[in-house]
Amino acid sequence: AGAGAVHIEDQLLPKKCGHLNDKKLADARDMAAKVAAAAKARRHLYLIARTDAAASEGLDGAVARAKLYVEAGADAIFPEALTTAEMFRAFAERMPGVPLLANMTEFGRTPFFTAAEFEAMGYRLVIWPVSSLRVANKAQEKLYATLARDGSTEAMVGEMQTRAELYDMIGLKAFEALDASIVATVVPSLAAE
Repeated sequence: AGAGAVHIEDQLLPKKCGHLNDKKLADARDMAAKVAAAAKARRHLYLIARTDAAASEGLDGAVARAKLYVEAGADAIFPEALTTAEMFRAFAERMPGVPLLANMTEFGRTPFFTAAEFEAMGYRLVIWPVSSLRVANKAQEKLYATLARDGSTEAMVGEMQTRAELYDMIGLKAFEALDASIVATVVPSLAAE
């Protein structure tokens, strides 16, 4: 489909957030077979194998799984829900040369670290997967409370992105120029058919 990268994880369905309890894991060899199939089928896909094993199998189990996934063709490893800087460093030390991804989600088991701190611990990629949604949800909650209270959004206008700001951010003028450069389609008349 043209995606540049994909995460494949070793949780069984129904999937749970990686920072929650009682996650069920697939057999490590079954997961490695999925990774191998994805590696074989890809064209230009960056394949990130996620393991949730640290919570139930400890660091040793997570590392063993990660090594198996790399052998199967994963380009990077995503060890989910590590809980201390020491765990992040120990995992990285045991996976030399393997690109690692860290998940910096708020309200989870991982303490706050900066991108630079993750890099110093041996991680090349960091995601903040829900941060923008959390901020947007809080703003929407305030908006709808204001609307319910006032029957209007006027009190929130100062916190809104203006139409001009939106159009500037998305580069609307460039899209309009592109649209103007495209020849309009002319549907043939019945007589021409």
